Formats: sequence, structure tokens, C-alpha cells
Amino acid sequence: MEHKKEAKPKGFLLDSEQIKKILPHRFPFLLVDRIIEMSEHRVVGIKNVSVNDYFFQGHFPQKPVMPGVLIVEALAQTGGVMMLSRSENHQKLAYLVAVNEARFRRMVIPGDQLRLEVDVIKMKSKIGLVKGVALVDGEEACSAEIMFTLGE
Repeated sequence: MEHKKEAKPKGFLLDSEQIKKILPHRFPFLLVDRIIEMSEHRVVGIKNVSVNDYFFQGHFPQKPVMPGVLIVEALAQTGGVMMLSRSENHQKLAYLVAVNEARFRRMVIPGDQLRLEVDVIKMKSKIGLVKGVALVDGEEACSAEIMFTLGE
């Protein structure tokens, strides 16, 4: 009996298992569920926000809101997938250096789906600067410039 390769659902490039082969993050800190677009200078990821996400236990039990710092982290991880997918960066780690001009424009709550759009502003051999925007239903929830360095 021939085994057929399981087809990916239409509309995405990398699932969570493939992302884990690129990023070192694991539960409960992997904040990207899928990559739906990726080129040399742009990546788009998805984070499905669930009432079961660990951070809602304390932020806030009566009115759950995703912490802004974790939205920025989700953007950084999405950018990390793009940078660490490059053959010259395999087996490296991306370390956060700076977050600039972060703006939070709407709350992210259970049931929302974050669309994480990250574009390269500058990339040198070990330092990168990206612009990230997190959207919910086409509405901006967060934006930031994120600088990172690549290391061993």
C-alpha cells in the first residue's frame, strides 16, 4: 500500500512543527502557529489567540487581554522564522536587541486571530531591523520596529 504525502491545507507554507525546526521556542513560549507568506524581505504569520493560552490566567482573570509585550514577541518570532530560514543562518539564534516605536491600538482577546506582518528594513551580516504590524480582522493591534542580532 502506497502512503500518500499529506497535503497541507491551502493558504500556508509552514505549520507549527515546521516552525519548531527553525525557531528554538517551545510551549508555552512559541507564539506563531503558521507562516502563510514568506519571501526574502517579508513574512506573514498567524497566531490564534485562545482562552486556553497560559497568560490569560493572570492577565487578567476577569477580562482576558493578551499582553502587549507578547504581541511584540510574536512579531519578533515571525521575523525570526524568515531570518533563520536563510541557509547562512541555520543553527543560529536571533537575540532581541531593541524594540522601537511600539504602539498598541486595540486589545487582543481570546478568539482573535493575529496576522503578523514583518518587513525587513535593514539586514547586515549579524544585525537586522524589521517593522512588524499585528492585525486583527484587518485592524491594527500593534506595530513596532524590532532590532535583533544573530548569534550562535
